[in-house]
Amino acid sequence: MDEITKLYHFLEKELLEEIRQSGVRKVFSHGEALIREGQFISSFPLVVRGLIRISRTNEEGNELLLYYLKENEVCAMSLTCCMAHLKSNVMAVAEEETEAIMLPVGLLDKWMYEYPAWRQFVMQTFQSRFRELIETIDSIAFLKLDERLVKYFIDRFQKSGNTTFSGTHQELALQLNTSREVISRLLKKLEKDGKIELSRNFIDYSGLV
Repeated sequence: MDEITKLYHFLEKELLEEIRQSGVRKVFSHGEALIREGQFISSFPLVVRGLIRISRTNEEGNELLLYYLKENEVCAMSLTCCMAHLKSNVMAVAEEETEAIMLPVGLLDKWMYEYPAWRQFVMQTFQSRFRELIETIDSIAFLKLDERLVKYFIDRFQKSGNTTFSGTHQELALQLNTSREVISRLLKKLEKDGKIELSRNFIDYSGLV
C-alpha cells in the first residue's frame, strides 16, 4: 500500500483507503490477458509496475495496437465500457511482468461523484489516450510500414524504457497488422543498417533510441 500511496499521491486519502480495501493486487506474466474483447468487464487495472498493451483484433487474428499503459495510468477504453455497462471493445495484454490493482467497476460512478482528484485523473487519462489514438491513426494513414515499425520500437521505449523486444516476428506482424514475411524483411534491413540486433525471438533496438 505504501507503493500505491507513493505512485498515486495526488488522490484523496479517503480514496486511497477505499483502493486498499476494495482492490485486489495481481501480478500478470508476459503475454497474459487482463481484459479480453467481447466480455463484460468486472474489474479494471490500476497499474503499479510493468507495461500493458491495449489493442483490437479482427476475426483473422490481426491486431491493431492502440496504446500502452504503464504505472500511474488506467485504460480509458475499458473505463468507457465500464461506465456504459458495455462489453469490452479492446484487449489488454501484459507486455512484461506487470503488477496492477484490480478495482471493481461498480466503484467508478461513486468515485467520479465523490472524489474530484479521481475525476480529474480520469479526464486527463481520456485526453492522453485520445492523443495517442490520433497518433495511431496518423501513423496508419501517413507512414510507410518501415516507418511504423521504427515508431513502434520508439514508442515502446518511451513508455517502458525497454530497448529489447522478446517475441516472434509473427507476434510483431500481428501487432502491426501485416505479414510475418514483410516484418522479417524490414527487420533484416534495419539489422543491415546497424540499427537493431536480431537473435531468436529477441530484438535489441537500442540503436534506434
